[in-house]
Amino acid sequence: MILTAAFWTLASAVVLGSTVAILDLRKGSADDRSWLLGAVHGTLAISGFGLLVWALPGSSRGVYPGSASFGVIAAVFLTLALLIGLGMLSARLLHKRFPGVLIGTHATLAVSGVVILAAYLFS
Repeated sequence: MILTAAFWTLASAVVLGSTVAILDLRKGSADDRSWLLGAVHGTLAISGFGLLVWALPGSSRGVYPGSASFGVIAAVFLTLALLIGLGMLSARLLHKRFPGVLIGTHATLAVSGVVILAAYLFS
């Protein structure tokens, strides 16, 4: 149950993060709307990550051969995405620009983590 909540919370964060990225890359700078969406995106992502970390030790998923470690792999990918996201937040707060490739790396890690989590959850 908690693992399912983690998945849907993280999936919502991915969708909202896509919206934030499109707004930021389109305009080239953040406005009030993207700041608010970014704050909600970060809150959802951190909440979903917390749920995932809480659910993993007691999870009985991954009974099929080869998928037993998918939850841990998803958590590692999402940890890296979280660290990059915090770096982007720090840059924003210091009014510094960060390269677009950083947004792409953050998104790639986050989406990969959510997809691996889906494979773990629904296997």
